[in-house]
Formats: sequence, structure tokens, C-alpha cells
Amino acid sequence: MTHTPYGYRIEGGKAVIDETAAGQVKELFDGYNSGLALTVAAERAGLKLYHASAKRMLQNEHYVGDEYYPAIVNSDVFNKANNEIRRRALALGRIKEYKEPLPPTPQTKFKMGRQTKFFDDPFAQAEYMYGLIESEVD
Repeated sequence: MTHTPYGYRIEGGKAVIDETAAGQVKELFDGYNSGLALTVAAERAGLKLYHASAKRMLQNEHYVGDEYYPAIVNSDVFNKANNEIRRRALALGRIKEYKEPLPPTPQTKFKMGRQTKFFDDPFAQAEYMYGLIESEVD
């Protein structure tokens, strides 16, 4: 493990819950689920965090428990917080749902102006001829 999440400490090669820090993590989840802003919920929990750091803590799945980390919060509290994060982001227009782009439709109708000039250089003649092509808009 490269980084131990806040609320845990390593003893004897295993992650154990640090009761003081775990209490702050629980308070962060409870405060956010009660309607507080991320930074306000963090301050009330006794944590000095920026908005993004508090959000990352709320989205850290280790707090629900896995094979290495014991659970600090239950899955209902965790899911409620993450659903609230998504709901607030949608309400603020910060999440844009991906829409499959339509395939481009090639122009199939063209018209060409009358050729009035002739050049000795074939590249100049080609440039002139291509410049006469106009696409018709449907």
C-alpha cells in the first residue's frame, strides 16, 4: 500500500481503525448527508480540508471496508453521500451526459462556376478549378 487513508493506521502489516480519526470521518459523512457543504462538513468534523479533498474522502470506497481495510461507515451512508454528490453536481450543471455524436453527412450536391482562366502551370490550374467548386446547402 502506498498511502493509508485517513482514519486507519497500519499495525503488524494490517490496517486497523484509528478511533479518533474514524470518528471524524463518520462526522464528515453525517454532516454532508445532513445537507452541509463539503468544506463546512469537514470543518464541523474537525478536519481542515479543501473542497476537492473532502469530496475524495467521501468517494473513497475503503471506508465501506474491503479485504484489507475494515469498515468505518456502512454502505448506506456511503451511497447516500455519493448520490448526493452526483445530485448536487447535476443541479449545478457540472455533469454533462455524453451524447453519441451524429456521423457527418457528406455533401453530395455541388455546383461549379464557369471556367474563364487558363494557366500553364498545372498546379495553378488545379487550384483555380477547385476554387470554382461550391457546395449546395440543403
